[in-house]
Amino acid sequence: MSIATLGAARIATETKTYFRSPDTLFFTFFFPFVMLAIFTAAFSAQGEVGPPGAEITIGAYYLPGMIAAGILLSGVQNLAVDIALEKGNGTLKRLGSTPLSPMSYFIGKIGQVFVTGALQAALLLLAGRLVLGIELPTEPGKWVTFAWVFVLGLVTSALVGIALSALPRSGKSATAVVIPTVLLLQFMSGVYLQWNMLPSWLQEIAGLFPLKWIAQGMRSVFLPEGWEVLEQNESWNLAGIAIALAIWLVVGLVLSRVTFRWIRRDA
Repeated sequence: MSIATLGAARIATETKTYFRSPDTLFFTFFFPFVMLAIFTAAFSAQGEVGPPGAEITIGAYYLPGMIAAGILLSGVQNLAVDIALEKGNGTLKRLGSTPLSPMSYFIGKIGQVFVTGALQAALLLLAGRLVLGIELPTEPGKWVTFAWVFVLGLVTSALVGIALSALPRSGKSATAVVIPTVLLLQFMSGVYLQWNMLPSWLQEIAGLFPLKWIAQGMRSVFLPEGWEVLEQNESWNLAGIAIALAIWLVVGLVLSRVTFRWIRRDA
């Protein structure tokens, strides 16, 4: 069987395993929903926020950030922890003795991330519109931007997650290594804090990582005209977003292939 055929078959297995894990469902799938509800309830009393003439509700402001966070959680956190655990419990060692190649394994993981990430984003948009009354874009161009930022961000996050799984020395230490790292990135990338409130030096550091660019791309889709003046260069810089994510995609792919092992190095 070809690499693609084995990978496609692996997607169904990975997706079923994902939805059968309560911990994974809460911390990667439902977590953005919980945070969106908390921030909306906590800060809605402040009224609308934003530049004069472009004010929006607090829920509308946090929606693009939660979509970006969902991409990061589905790709980086989910795969980094999951693969590290599979190394620790011997699952990868058993898979290594089968005809499954590393590339087929990667296809299965990335496919699972795409399925679950797309479902999560669709439900977030549905909840935002029906529950919080958030107005969604009507311009086709906005949804084209959403599509390429979402796909590029999701694949990039998945590859970075696979590469990051090589960092924990054991399955037990994976959550202690990965979750704080992911949480820190969310705070410094404008997900939980308004981007323009962050100091310039922190914005520069955040620009070295993909989440900042994913969040900026999502803000360009869901925030109205006028909000771009609060970005670093007072523009959405879509070309810069595409370039930054493409670079991280290549880096993630190379690191994933170089560092991936069916067994731990110390096994």
